[in-house]
Amino acid sequence: MDYFVIPKRIRARVGKPGLVAIIGVSKGTIERNIIEPLRQIWGSKLVGEINSQNICNMFGEKVYCLGAEKVSQVSKLRGSSIKYCYGDEVADWNEEVFTMLKSRLDKPYSCFDGACNPQNPTHWFKSFIDSDADIYCQQYTIFDNPFLDKKFVEDLCKEYDGTIYYDRYILGLWKRAEGAIYRRFADNPKNFYCKIVDRITNEIKVKQILKSSITEITIGIDFGGNGSGHAFVATAKTRDYKELIALKSERHFGDYDSNDLDKLVLDFAKKVFNEYGEIDYVYWDNAETVLGRGVKRAFEKAFPHAIVRPARKDKVNDRINCAVRLMGLGRFFYCDDCNSLRTALCDAVYNQKEQHKDERLDDGSTDIDSLDAFEYTFERDMKRYIDAGGV
Repeated sequence: MDYFVIPKRIRARVGKPGLVAIIGVSKGTIERNIIEPLRQIWGSKLVGEINSQNICNMFGEKVYCLGAEKVSQVSKLRGSSIKYCYGDEVADWNEEVFTMLKSRLDKPYSCFDGACNPQNPTHWFKSFIDSDADIYCQQYTIFDNPFLDKKFVEDLCKEYDGTIYYDRYILGLWKRAEGAIYRRFADNPKNFYCKIVDRITNEIKVKQILKSSITEITIGIDFGGNGSGHAFVATAKTRDYKELIALKSERHFGDYDSNDLDKLVLDFAKKVFNEYGEIDYVYWDNAETVLGRGVKRAFEKAFPHAIVRPARKDKVNDRINCAVRLMGLGRFFYCDDCNSLRTALCDAVYNQKEQHKDERLDDGSTDIDSLDAFEYTFERDMKRYIDAGGV
């Protein structure tokens, strides 16, 4: 609907004082969620490209395209008068950006249209929706969209079944995150167990994955400190990002110096190499630069073909969401030597003290180290994994 509302709103205000803006989480999400679909519908003559000044010529107007995740973006709105603004993924914005935007909609004809997926019921945007402001609010479930492919909807329901994401993304409800994060896994870890084999046989009554289908092996390293452990997790991806497989995991406690850690990591890598083959990538906790550089030097000698980099550390909830979706579609598995990761996935819960936001409990009672190391191995490929499932 928004792809028809946006041009209607812009054209109704052509020539009137004020700016037109599209605000999203980032420039990338604006291009992906708004600009590109509009261009496909209306053509490149009416919908241009976002230039280096974050301006896109659209339907006869200059449209300012701004990211709203960081507080620093507020300054781009300060002092401007906005006649129309479209907001994408509003619940993921920084609240200060939205507060500033409201003060900039100062014309009698100023208008804001926004869309989002529901989050926590105490979220700041839910409070605004429930206020006495001049709001027209529409709520939908995924089943209300007649243009979605039936198979797409079925797969998405399978992915999120039994999780908080089902209530939010499927049913459109503002629900609190509580309990086990990886509920489907925690209820029955055996369903996700697999063996890597050279050839498929009928003798083993478990999921079998051909070793030849593995196209990349990655190790994630999370350095410990203040009572946490040093965690190592190795994962493999199969052809075309069909499956994510945890091959091996370890967690070590102790007062290790850099040389000790280098040895521990290399010993772990050698086990992975001997059992599964060449290691392609190693991602280490980027908060520990000195230790990371030591690991890089150690791998340059022992595994010169491996690419060793600091982890990107994408948002934790994005990493959780990707893992949950892969589990829901039966595309995540783990092997025998993954006891620490298996326990970490079973024990992971939401922090009930932080009721205003979704936050993974990190008070030492659960193994966050292994979860971080695990997530470092696939975070750079999250979009590829999700796209590979057609969802």
